Amino acid sequence: MSSLCRTCLTVTPTASISPRCASCGSPKVVQHGELDTLSLAHIDCDAFYAAVEKRDDPSIRNKPVIIGGGQRGVVTTACYLARIQGVRSAMPMYRAKQLCPQAVIVKPNMAKYRETGLEVRQYFRALTPDVEPLSIDEAFLDLSGIARAGKHPAQELARLAQTVQDQVGITLSIGLSHNKLLAKIASDLDKPDGFAILGQAEAKDFLADKPVKLIWGVGPATAKRMNALGITRIAQLRAFPKEDMIAMFGRFGERLYHFCRGEDTRRVREDRGSKSVSSETTLMTDTGDLAELTAIVERLSYRVAERLSTYELAGKRITLKLKTTDFDILSRSQTLDGHTADARVLFSVAQRLLAAEVAREPLQTYRLLGVGVAGFD
Repeated sequence: MSSLCRTCLTVTPTASISPRCASCGSPKVVQHGELDTLSLAHIDCDAFYAAVEKRDDPSIRNKPVIIGGGQRGVVTTACYLARIQGVRSAMPMYRAKQLCPQAVIVKPNMAKYRETGLEVRQYFRALTPDVEPLSIDEAFLDLSGIARAGKHPAQELARLAQTVQDQVGITLSIGLSHNKLLAKIASDLDKPDGFAILGQAEAKDFLADKPVKLIWGVGPATAKRMNALGITRIAQLRAFPKEDMIAMFGRFGERLYHFCRGEDTRRVREDRGSKSVSSETTLMTDTGDLAELTAIVERLSYRVAERLSTYELAGKRITLKLKTTDFDILSRSQTLDGHTADARVLFSVAQRLLAAEVAREPLQTYRLLGVGVAGFD
């Protein structure tokens, strides 16, 4: 077993678990039997939007902060002080205020978040060229190259987190493992300002009693289908042969077969060749209510804007996708005069397209919504 001190950045072999660093006495110690052999990381900025606002306004630094508002009054994100009181992303703002009446409400400033996110990403790329952004505030890093060069991946990750905190003013949570699935799971284990390791030897046992929604790609609708089949824990999925998984869940079934065993062969790669950027969601309950659908479209618009920022893209064709209860797929688009990556513009256009579609006769109910952007500059 090896030990990493996140304060003095020393890596030392150790025979037993110690709560403090032997060199400097810091309690920020990470210990694991595979610390010296793992090189794939997932890094997530902690409560990113709220962290940026707290950095820029010291008067709210120790207060619960909720980012959101907008036309439909939905929570975009919340700091950890607000989350402790039950506030969650996508929650209606009126409910968030009930749970946390003392919270400071701040409207999103996407331009500022984009600028900060790109600054953080430059620190990622200074460490390794193998960076795969997932959104403006999270990415996968493959550190096998620096390991071959004689550097210690875990030590360099701790140094990176310290640098970002000092230079940018926000904290990171790091998950280190041998594949993308486990690294992403690990980054959520010790938030905020965390560093967690999920090794190959322990992965299968670790996942066994966890809920199925922990698996990447299992959203609310898929989890609901699984629960209806009596599947609530990951270990229960392992009882099904691969053929049955594919029969139940389509193409995702084969990946699910491996994911529930902690297996993931996907490589870290930066893909800038997309012809479109989109986000969609399957609703828990079919609905034709305009207000409810509009709130969902707003969330999707902000999510797409984040992804556009991630890949430094701007598009001019905005598309709304709808799937009816009868599984008919509808697509409505509008082409702008200029290019945009602004979430407010995306939402404004998608909202108009949605309102026009929902008003059509005969009235429909919908099971899926999506927002997309193409026609890139």
